[in-house]
Amino acid sequence: MDEILKYFPDLTEIQKEQFERLDFLYHDWNEKINVISRKDIDSLYTKHILHSLGIAKIMKFEPGTYVLDVGTGGGFPGIPLAILFPETRFYLIDVIAKKIKVVQGVSDALGLKNVKAEQIRAENVKGDFDFIVSRAVTNMPDFVSWVKTKIKKQHKHALKNGILYLKGGDLTEELKDFPKATEYDLATIFEDEFFETKKVVHLPLKFVV
Repeated sequence: MDEILKYFPDLTEIQKEQFERLDFLYHDWNEKINVISRKDIDSLYTKHILHSLGIAKIMKFEPGTYVLDVGTGGGFPGIPLAILFPETRFYLIDVIAKKIKVVQGVSDALGLKNVKAEQIRAENVKGDFDFIVSRAVTNMPDFVSWVKTKIKKQHKHALKNGILYLKGGDLTEELKDFPKATEYDLATIFEDEFFETKKVVHLPLKFVV
């Protein structure tokens, strides 16, 4: 929890309490449904929560923003972002029902009114979103093919509407067909060695009818 406060010192008391409760909630759920690997659950705040919040260091969502989290797993990056941005709406999806059960359970326990969770494929989602976030569920070309028709036309942020993707390693080959993609190195933001190769990729997407 100290790591969160180090990089996000202006949290409200409610937000602090919500972030603190994530430790118990995820340990508890992980005993029932294994959504986080055994070796990672004890590094929850670094490898899952702070990693998710890397997006918040690149993009401060304005009130009323609508964000789709594709392949959310146990709720990352959507749940930490929903805590940080209570006036932004988050739609968390995954194809695996038990993962959505965890997401719903954590969201309900925290009283998050800005989270909707559903078992559904990205291709079948209806609606338009300002941003689509994810943590490395697939390669960028496939991901773009899933979500390219789901971006709102009107922009209201400094960064254009599109994808905010948490990825690691050398992305040169993967992004070769996306010249407008921008990589942000999380190692320049967070000190832990876990972030040495971690990045946020912003890819603006044009509105497609």
